[in-house]
Amino acid sequence: MASGKQREATGTRWTQTWLGGAASAGVDLGTPGARLGLPKEGPGAVATYGRRIVALLVDLLVAALVGALFAKALHWSPATRSIANTGVFAAMVWLLTATLGVTIGKRLCGLRVVRLDGRPVGFLWGLVRTFLLVLVVPALIWDRDYRGLHDRAANTVVVRAK
Repeated sequence: MASGKQREATGTRWTQTWLGGAASAGVDLGTPGARLGLPKEGPGAVATYGRRIVALLVDLLVAALVGALFAKALHWSPATRSIANTGVFAAMVWLLTATLGVTIGKRLCGLRVVRLDGRPVGFLWGLVRTFLLVLVVPALIWDRDYRGLHDRAANTVVVRAK
């Protein structure tokens, strides 16, 4: 094992490799999507975190607005409104992803959801993906291709549409 003086001489500290991930340790994992046969840039490339988060925020905002309209019209309590917002979000994401491959937010951000085998997402896999997305935790665990557990379970990936 290298002593502290040897590490200082090479310029690498253990925290730099640990905090910087595999790439800072000299391991080339390739670009996101390369293992899936997707291009590095442009249409069909894996969507970045930033675009996905903006799309999610737009979808949550739309669901909150629609849920608030339902809740106001039906005079629901605040707790029921929260459930309504979640239900509207889940229904919107499920139906739009299953049929069109995009949600409102993804459409505005130039993204789409595709299955790795090229087929449409469909109602069953759209439901699986949406259920896990609503649980939140699976969506927070990503792999090196920027696919959350909800994408991996449904055999999907979010890519740039344009």
